[in-house]
Amino acid sequence: MKSKLNLNQSLINKARTSAKNIANNVQSFIDEHTTVTVERAILRLFGVDGTDEIGTPLPNIVIDNLKKAGGLSTGIVYFMANAVLDTGLTPQEIAENIASGEIDITKISLKPESEIIAKGGEMAKEAIKKIKTNREKRDEYLKTIGEGPKPYIYVIVATGNIYEDIIQAQAAGRQGADVIAVIRTTGQSLLDYVPYGPTTEGFGGTYATQENFKLMRKALDEVGEEVGRYIRLCNYCSGLCMPEIAAMGALERLDVMLNDALYGILFRDINMQRTFVDQFFSRTINGFAGVIINTGEDNYLTTADAVEEAHTVLASQFMNEQFALKAGIPEKQMGIGHAFEMDPNIENGFLMELAQAQMAREIFPKAPLKYMPPTKFMTGNIFKGHLQDALFNIISIWTNQGIQLLGMMTEAIHTPFMADRALAIENAKYIFNNMRNIGDEVEFKENGMIQKRATEVLEKAAEMLLEIEEEGLFSIIEQGKFGGVKRSRTGGKGLDGVVKKDEKYQNPFILLMLNNGGRR
Repeated sequence: MKSKLNLNQSLINKARTSAKNIANNVQSFIDEHTTVTVERAILRLFGVDGTDEIGTPLPNIVIDNLKKAGGLSTGIVYFMANAVLDTGLTPQEIAENIASGEIDITKISLKPESEIIAKGGEMAKEAIKKIKTNREKRDEYLKTIGEGPKPYIYVIVATGNIYEDIIQAQAAGRQGADVIAVIRTTGQSLLDYVPYGPTTEGFGGTYATQENFKLMRKALDEVGEEVGRYIRLCNYCSGLCMPEIAAMGALERLDVMLNDALYGILFRDINMQRTFVDQFFSRTINGFAGVIINTGEDNYLTTADAVEEAHTVLASQFMNEQFALKAGIPEKQMGIGHAFEMDPNIENGFLMELAQAQMAREIFPKAPLKYMPPTKFMTGNIFKGHLQDALFNIISIWTNQGIQLLGMMTEAIHTPFMADRALAIENAKYIFNNMRNIGDEVEFKENGMIQKRATEVLEKAAEMLLEIEEEGLFSIIEQGKFGGVKRSRTGGKGLDGVVKKDEKYQNPFILLMLNNGGRR
């Protein structure tokens, strides 16, 4: 891609090198540790699901028992593989017996270690067959009925009731949406378990459960076949259950997932040690399943100034790219995030937004960038809001964004009605059609305002990445350099669920997925 911004390529390379070194440093910590939810995700991939008689999820029961017995550092694969060898039962049956108190998985006599390792690998290979089949099913849909042009039109449903969500999602699909995001109920990211079954109550969104994923996937496939366009399903695997929800999404053929450790640390106060370990395994699963991850840099600009702190967005984008590569996610599955969040009263704010969107496009040319709409400065004036969203849509088509989360004119008033969503889709389709090739036709003034703005942001981001490289990412987060939010390395939620792996630890899913799918 020819640079319209005249960006300094050597500075981009330098920033990318710093980001890679930062990711390597954090990865060293990740590789030495596991968490309760990583182990629960492994159980879910092995087919363990359901609850006991009082509604406690079986994966939680098994891992809580393992943790109490001091076996978490060895990992569930070792003990589950041994139990399968000894009893001849399935992982689901073993989990049910643990829940009823009939089995203590850590007290079963151990088979030879070579047999345990071989069995664990065999079970993992069997477990990922369904994920491969789902990926092939998506590819077949894309080949036969196709999809809409980029930017994908992305809208949300958030009724709290999965059955009402389905009605709204199908209507949006017929109106032209390419991606449907089912917003999670407020606070689910702070639950250290995944609710079970279809749900009809939620506040500001609907619970992410495997059954809800299954119901929505079926509904969108029906509409996709009807309109002749594959409709992607999005949900959220950020929070305390990142790997588990990624596993559930892979098993039910979700296509897009919000997945960002920094988002959880800064905006949900989840412990940084916990969530970086969780992020790696969740992204490994997403990479293998062909899921596009969405990162959360756009959120920084809801708590920090979009002009002064734009470089923090770019710095985080560079790091998220490197963390994603480590998890086997190819660039075409990196929905790197940014947002249209400047105060509309700023003179030439549109030009600065245009500079930053074009900059992201040029620095991450293969990524389906996720562009977020105005929210911070939406006032409830629906007419002005519709205009703000129109300007946002113009920049998106101009700079060739990949995933366009549509703004709603009723932002700051209520969760969108079907009519609000229809107007937002109409707005985007009108602008996208009438300005489809504007980016191919318009150049930017040499050393003009747009080029200068992009250069300034890049220079500050490269400088920040150098500082993070020298001080360490954990230390920088503690100083509040992202989003103006400070978090402690030992504070937040979930640290008690992190343990150091011992010499017997194994997780065959990581090698299998990294070597056979994420980079296809």
